[in-house]
Order: sequence, then C-alpha cells, then structure tokens
Amino acid sequence: MSYEKEKQVAIEAVTRAAQLCLAVQADMVNVDSLEKGDKSPVTVADFGAQAVVCQYVTANFPEAVIVGEEDSGQLRTPDNAAKLAQVIGYVQQFFPQADAETVCGWIDAGNGQVADRFWTLDPIDGTKGFLRNDQYGIALALIEQGQVKVAALAGPVLPVDLSEPAGAKGVVFVAVRGQGAAVAPLNSAEFTPIHVVPVTHPENVRFAESVEAAHGDQALQEALAQAAGITTPPLRMDSQVKYGAVARGDAALYLRLPSPKQPGYREKIWDHAAGSLIVEEAGGRVTDMHGRPLDFGSDYKMHDNRGVIVSNGELHEVVLVALADQ
Repeated sequence: MSYEKEKQVAIEAVTRAAQLCLAVQADMVNVDSLEKGDKSPVTVADFGAQAVVCQYVTANFPEAVIVGEEDSGQLRTPDNAAKLAQVIGYVQQFFPQADAETVCGWIDAGNGQVADRFWTLDPIDGTKGFLRNDQYGIALALIEQGQVKVAALAGPVLPVDLSEPAGAKGVVFVAVRGQGAAVAPLNSAEFTPIHVVPVTHPENVRFAESVEAAHGDQALQEALAQAAGITTPPLRMDSQVKYGAVARGDAALYLRLPSPKQPGYREKIWDHAAGSLIVEEAGGRVTDMHGRPLDFGSDYKMHDNRGVIVSNGELHEVVLVALADQ
C-alpha cells in the first residue's frame, strides 16, 4: 500500500490541531487546567485537538479505530460546563456547526482499543510544555499488525531552524514506512526530506532528554551520552518533538530511561509511535533500553519495554553496551 490518503489525512489533522492549540495559547494568557486521575494537567486544547483529529480521521476512514489519551467524561459534568463551552468554541473555528454532543462524540472517538489496524493519538504531548509556552506536539500514527505505517507529528512552536530560535516557528514531520521522512513549516505543503546527523564532529553532536527530571534518569542519561562521545550540554525539550530533533539532525541521541522514582512506570504507545517511525525513516534507530523493538501492538501501555533509546543509528550499540555495563 502507498498509504497516500492516510498520510495526507494525518498531515491535515495534526496541522488543524496545531492551529487550534495556537489559538488557545493566543487567547488565554494563563491557560486553565483540569486534573486527570494521574494528576497531569489537561487543557481545553487537549480536548479540542483530540476532537479535531478524530473528526478528520473518522470522516475519511469511517471504520477507523483510534486509541487516544482523552475522553469527554470530565467535560460532561456540570462543574465543567464553561470548560466544555470553551472547547466547543475552538472546535467551531474548524467545524462551525459542531455542538456539545458532536464535539464530545469526536473526543470519545479516540477511546478505541488496540487492534490489528488502529490509529493512536496524543492530542497534546507535553501538556506542561504547552502550559509554560514551551515545546509540545500533536502526534498521530497508524499502526497495522503492531507496526507503525504512517506518522505525523506537529510541533506548533518548534523553530523551523533550531539554530535560529527567534526565527519562524511551527513544523510538521511526516513519515510513511519505506518512503522516508520529511518536514515542512506549519501550514506549508513544501515538505523536505530529512536525515539523521552522522557523527563526524562529536563536539557538535548533542543528545536530547525531557525537561521534566521525573521523566527519566538524567544522571544515567548524561553518563551514557558521555560514553557515546557526546560532551555538549543536553538539549532539553518537552514532548515527541525530541524525536523530530533527532530525525532532522538537531541531536544524535534521545534518551528516556526509567526514573528511579517511578520504577514501575510503563511507556504509553501514543507517546512514541509517531516519533519512532519518523526517526527510523530518517535513518535512525529506536529500541527500548535492552535493544528490543517497541511494542505498539499489544496494549496502550508497552508492558514488555523498559525505557527508550533513540539514535542516529551509529551511536545505538555504543549506548546499549555502556548501559549494560552500568
């Protein structure tokens, strides 16, 4: 299959969701947040982005199964009537006839279960980055038989050129298995192929990690980067845009190792599916900390994987060996 329709729908969906998120940020100086059961913040942008993406996917693929992060349960309570009204208002910028029941239905279209063919969605990956007006992403991936086939990842405020942080912002990464990876400025159809960076000048090679210390083992990650010959300070960013950074050569390595404070934590598929294909199609490699492929076909949590290592390929075995020696 060429997956051309799936690719175009994915690009359109994450682009529109990015536009919605930017509209929320522009309108709300201090973005209100609710709290989910796991205490992470969730904003009207999360709900609005999920509604928009699910609408685009299901309108084009009526039988689509979508495994997303949000559901409308909180929005349907009387205490959150004002929050629901805000979500509806933003969604109506794209679908003017949408009402409360329609919007909640689109959100809940993302409550599917892992199947032979399904989409997985993180409507805002890096909500804390969003709340800080820092990096976040909208990540969408099509998975068949446990293998990611199509991926789209929007970084609404990621610099088009990371070396020019004050320059133009907003990008969309896309990849189709076997067809390579590409990037375009947000709202542009001009996609440019991307490739990982070779390790020819180690002093210019960086590694990426999460801003949140609780999302990894920063001390061990720094030690492994040094073992791989990386001496520059880490590139700390929220969300899956770190995958994009590796794919387009902003960094050669992204490490997300289990935090000693959360030994039982398991990664969720929507946090890695889109980014993993983009890196692989750009020439890189993605595994867990034991060198195993990431399991996207069993459950929404990757129970059999521990940690994530993302690299330009050249550094991967060096990191795995160094990690085994720890």
